[in-house]
Amino acid sequence: MKRAAAVILALVLTLTATPSAAYAADASYRSLPSAVHPDWMAGIPDATSLAALSIPGTHETLAIRGGAWTQAQENHGESAATLTAQLTAGIRMIDVRARVNTGNSFTIHHGATYQNANFTDVLDRLGGFLTGHPGETVLLRLKQECTGQTGSCTDASGQAAFADILDAYVAQRPGLFWSPSVNRATGAAMPSLGEVRGRVVLVVANGPYGGRLHQYGLAQFADWKDGSSTYVQDEYTVANIGAIATKRDRVRRFLDATTAGDPSKMYVNFASGASVFATPEAVAGGALGVQGVNPFLLTYLTEGPEVHAPVTRTGVLMLDFPGGGLISEIIAVN
Repeated sequence: MKRAAAVILALVLTLTATPSAAYAADASYRSLPSAVHPDWMAGIPDATSLAALSIPGTHETLAIRGGAWTQAQENHGESAATLTAQLTAGIRMIDVRARVNTGNSFTIHHGATYQNANFTDVLDRLGGFLTGHPGETVLLRLKQECTGQTGSCTDASGQAAFADILDAYVAQRPGLFWSPSVNRATGAAMPSLGEVRGRVVLVVANGPYGGRLHQYGLAQFADWKDGSSTYVQDEYTVANIGAIATKRDRVRRFLDATTAGDPSKMYVNFASGASVFATPEAVAGGALGVQGVNPFLLTYLTEGPEVHAPVTRTGVLMLDFPGGGLISEIIAVN
């Protein structure tokens, strides 16, 4: 009995201890540059609803600094050069977290860690990409990052409100944003791809605790908050390495719900997760013999009908450390 108890204790400690490095790069994980899809939307008919598309995205798009518990993406350069690399690979929804800084400006943070990029860098990169690839669109989730709590950042004092600063950025870049999505008074209807080619679509703007800021973005996301909501799966707490299996199942169930769901609605499925005992790279790539979410997704998307009902629409899949093969497979569902 004592030996059995010792084995059980050792297993518990293994699943809750600081994880070892995640699995090596492969087609699903940490191989972003192996995908090159800068114009994949160009061949899709104009009349296609954005809600009908299968779109690869990144969670904490510019989180390249701060160590294993803060970094969520491969580092392909500062000043938002990492964003350009993602867009070239085929990423079309991004997740940007902003701190209110002096001069009524936004700097990009993940928690307390400044990511060596400013919102001006983000808009420069988006504008440059869309000018060169006018058949594409980029979806944006923007979040006010700072709560002032331990582990978070604190907004600079004496500045304008977050929404007022956002409006100023939009006004400085006429034609960059799809206008109905950046109207704080009225949520936008779901557009067709033809309506938004060459533009950035603000999908939602969230406050520091996750609530929606004004009516920015698409009207269907009125209840998008911190975590999951009607059309969003974002169960981001993965308690330990063993709990990655639960996260995989949540992603799978929401993927199935997307295929079967309302074709006029956009579904956003976060494959990301973390906790003190499970880093973002461990959840994405796997660790300690537990399969990560990314390799699971690549397998699930490529399995035939003899295994499960085919995925005919992924919606938006928000990924940490995506591999080129996974990006390509999501795009191929279209």
